[in-house]
Amino acid sequence: MASRSARGALRVLGIDPGLTRCGVGVVDVASDRSARLVHVGVVRSDPGVPIEQRLAIIAAGLRAVIDEHGPHVVAVERVFAQHNRHTVMGTAQASGIALLVAGERGLPAATHTPSEVKAAITGYGAADKRQVQAMVARVLRLDALPQPADAADALAIALCHAWRGGAAVAASAPPTPAQRAWADAERLARR
Repeated sequence: MASRSARGALRVLGIDPGLTRCGVGVVDVASDRSARLVHVGVVRSDPGVPIEQRLAIIAAGLRAVIDEHGPHVVAVERVFAQHNRHTVMGTAQASGIALLVAGERGLPAATHTPSEVKAAITGYGAADKRQVQAMVARVLRLDALPQPADAADALAIALCHAWRGGAAVAASAPPTPAQRAWADAERLARR
């Protein structure tokens, strides 16, 4: 279990891995499941640069976010099969870099599939990007939808991790509708 900040909030760094755009989002999640935006952004690497340099750029960007914001845990979107092998390779490489950087900094890390993230955030594992962005904006009390989509996905991954059991953050609070839907889906999947 990750440690808590002075106010008891769990600080989670969510990462939406990508070789050209790697989304990063840091949130503080309190014991009542309320969440606060700490940081959101994208680490970019130029497609014209050699792969080893692109991966180094991503690693340096992730290290900078960790050093500046001090997360307790890192949550990364799990790579899944895609039709475009080139895209999945870049995503897998960026994911590996994210997990490596977490390990370098001694941070616990977890991965979550896109459908796990969607179910945790919206209550529906097949929600579209706009629905996820809208729920992230609502949960974090943002005036506008988080942009770009990579950054919004990173925030969703961070929230998913905190809510799904990245900690017993909400042991004293009743589950949200999305959390109830997720628990129901997990029970059905075990049958």
